Amino acid sequence: MSEAALPQPRPAASAAPIEEEERPSSAYSIRNVTRLLVASRSGQLGIALFIVMVAISIYVVIAFPSNFGTGRWSNPAYWADNPRAVPPKWTAWLGKDALEHRHFELSAPTQVTPRGTGEIRDYAFPITYDSDEPPTLLTTTLTGVTYDAADPRAPVFIISLQRPDGGRIALANVQVPGPRPGEAGQIRRYYESPERILLTQGETATKFLTQWYQQQYPNLPFPSDLSSHLNAGLFGQPAPDGSGRLVPLKGDYTLLVQAALPNTQSEVAPIKAVLGGTVYGWMGTDAVGRDLIQGLAYGFPVALLIATLLSVLSTIIGTSFGILSGYAGGKTDSVIQRVVDVISNVPQLPLLIFLVFIFGSHLWLIILVLVAFSWPGLTIIVRSMVLQIRSGQLVEAARALGASRRRIMARHIFPQIAPFVIATMIFFAPGAILAEAALSFLGLGDPSIPTWGQMLQAGFQTGALYVGYWWWVIPPGVLIIFTSLAFMLLALAMESIVDPRLRSTQ
Repeated sequence: MSEAALPQPRPAASAAPIEEEERPSSAYSIRNVTRLLVASRSGQLGIALFIVMVAISIYVVIAFPSNFGTGRWSNPAYWADNPRAVPPKWTAWLGKDALEHRHFELSAPTQVTPRGTGEIRDYAFPITYDSDEPPTLLTTTLTGVTYDAADPRAPVFIISLQRPDGGRIALANVQVPGPRPGEAGQIRRYYESPERILLTQGETATKFLTQWYQQQYPNLPFPSDLSSHLNAGLFGQPAPDGSGRLVPLKGDYTLLVQAALPNTQSEVAPIKAVLGGTVYGWMGTDAVGRDLIQGLAYGFPVALLIATLLSVLSTIIGTSFGILSGYAGGKTDSVIQRVVDVISNVPQLPLLIFLVFIFGSHLWLIILVLVAFSWPGLTIIVRSMVLQIRSGQLVEAARALGASRRRIMARHIFPQIAPFVIATMIFFAPGAILAEAALSFLGLGDPSIPTWGQMLQAGFQTGALYVGYWWWVIPPGVLIIFTSLAFMLLALAMESIVDPRLRSTQ
């Protein structure tokens, strides 16, 4: 055989085509993928919804405190002045008679009357009541009092309600605690823990309201136990028809707080008052009085965090094991597949209940369990794809040139399955959100971090739907659908990129 007939080594210059093949196809470049994604209707809508979610999440992260879950959402004292289980304020625009929720604050007295060595400071809060619905509550909060320990007596606050019919109903007397043993100089009270007085409860208000009804309306019957109708009684009167009902008394009221101070140098911090309305905020309140729109807004970054972590981690694990299993083969393939079989057949819910019992309800535990059980399916699919790719010309040429296994898997196999992997990662996101919502609905969620699933669980646990509190249950359910839809639209748009034959149908 002549020398010319022998196989000749490939010239170095001829290696250029293989180097070009190592690069991902231009059809899957970031710029081209973005163009195809924006070109589809589902991609446009999905991107728009995703931008809205990201914008809300950024606002929540900036505006809400870092301890929102434990310091605010799970703290009933923070919502004490909110009405409980009332609908959104926009329901009043639909013709529903409603009383507006109002906050009042006075830092200076409206009148000062000298009294011996001290004085009486009057704080008058005008209230215009023109609704057919009684208020849900009436409160006064003392935010701070300072007086001298040498004073013969501590300050006293007398709270009363002036009615349009001339009645003045005493509601409460608050005696500020005197000096404790060892205290001297200036005594400070209520600054760290303000004194909140619920005025629509108590024997004092019931007693004086009953006396006023007997004096002003002697011939009209009224409920014998006004303590259970105090809200309606303070802002109402006995029905003129003698039925014994209480009807609204519309007009101008005045909530009067009188501070009897032993010394003119005594200081009183701003006094606050709240008239509880029958509607509140843009999404109403729950049975604790929590502003539901805050919980709904806080759910956006939590949902995105869960979706991002679960989809990214599950995709990385599933893709890595799938490529390694399909390309390496042999014992490596057998071990990975047996692990996949075992994990796929382990029941998730009993395991999660067991872990929650041991470690407690934590968001990281839920994410860890979901990640641990969500990657096997992707591993099986990726393995089947790699088994076809590894026998292709591109991989054979790279192997002939001496490329390492790691380089072949990273530079020649992964780029060919990358569009499918990205589409699958997006598909993982709505499943993660729904899984967390389902677990929270079952009571396995993290109580320190409010989520939409927990709001649904709290609503169903208290029977919100059965008593008509639709605003407590429907909005979180709609937002779960809204968020899942955004990711599903993006995933549908990615299908045309993964399979070019679908582009004509978009």
